[in-house]
Amino acid sequence: MPHIIHTVPRPDPQIVAALGKLGTATIHEAQGQSGALAHTIRPIFAGMKCCGPACTVKSHGGDNLMLHKAIAVAQPGDVIMHDGEDWFESNVWGEIMTTGAMARGIAGLVTSGVVRDTEAIHAKGFPVFSQGVSMKWCTKAALGTINHPIIVAGVAINPGDIIVGDDDGVVVIPLARAAEVLEKSLAREEKERVMMAQLKQGKTTVELLGLDKLLAGMGLTEE
Repeated sequence: MPHIIHTVPRPDPQIVAALGKLGTATIHEAQGQSGALAHTIRPIFAGMKCCGPACTVKSHGGDNLMLHKAIAVAQPGDVIMHDGEDWFESNVWGEIMTTGAMARGIAGLVTSGVVRDTEAIHAKGFPVFSQGVSMKWCTKAALGTINHPIIVAGVAINPGDIIVGDDDGVVVIPLARAAEVLEKSLAREEKERVMMAQLKQGKTTVELLGLDKLLAGMGLTEE
């Protein structure tokens, strides 16, 4: 049923800010190798990064009517998460919508569809993650939902979940796990900082990770 929910649970802004300083790979591993969108969801240009609560949108493939409405519904700092039914033949987002989203303080767009006006979006510095690019025009003829649960690129997303995107892809952090995932991510970063310091001192990853024992157990011999 077409429907919009305006009031949704929201994460602690301090937790969102802290997660935004971390890489998606760190977060993904810290939360048990979960939450990563399929590799087909990519930033349209290198260097794009976004972090914020999800404003979820479900629309008919090739139709962006609900995305226009989502720009008006989303709160400053939100990342618009769009289930566009993996439609690749016509775009659902371009420069005009980017301009409107930026004016409202929206932090980025993640769509399972495709976009256009990539050079203009890049010049504006608005983070967009999509499954590709198409110049073809879309329709504004179908209703959908905003701030209801959706699935994008194989991952279930609820409104208010925290979205982090960077050059490595996009990861979803369930709202209920936000504080826990932040703590584990920071611990993982510290562990890797110590490891890299040891590597600079001449240690090897084989030593630090105890891989010789693993290799021997698998039957590897040396002479």
